[in-house]
Amino acid sequence: MLKKVDTNIPDLFIIEPDIFEDDRGYFFESFSEEKYERLGINYRFIQDNISKSTYGTIRGLHYQVGDFAQGKLCQVLEGKVIDVAVDIRFGSPTFGKSFSVELSAENKKQFWIPPGFAHGFSVISEFAIFHYKCTSYYSKKNERCIIYNDESLNINWQVKNPIISHKDKLGISFKEIQKDFVYKK
Repeated sequence: MLKKVDTNIPDLFIIEPDIFEDDRGYFFESFSEEKYERLGINYRFIQDNISKSTYGTIRGLHYQVGDFAQGKLCQVLEGKVIDVAVDIRFGSPTFGKSFSVELSAENKKQFWIPPGFAHGFSVISEFAIFHYKCTSYYSKKNERCIIYNDESLNINWQVKNPIISHKDKLGISFKEIQKDFVYKK
């Protein structure tokens, strides 16, 4: 049975899948619509993405707005990352708070990040292959980015000398975000 692990932020949780291991290796379902709906993920996934990054890479903090707002189901296929979500839902009791979890090929955990959160990760192994399912298509026009090292967020990425893309270096501060998401109980 899948195990849902709640976090200290409403609607954000970790999934520990059932792992079946034997002499040959292991098997697990990385997604089953019926089972994940029972956990509270009532979204249709329409795009899968995979990235490979070297140690010290930080990707994020990304989110999309409007009709292209994305929920993400994240996991690591090889290596190890610190995966981070920041609550950007105005009116939320945890607005501006972040939650971090280590995802790795070894622990096989998944991280559900619904729309209304900025998302990023840092690679803490030699390299990592990161996979995530999305509930909306990528839209350059609707993409937003918060600067990874915003002092008000105080995120510990657990890397020295981070590698940041030019685009991510242009991210805005948390205090500059627009009211694109409003918390609903």
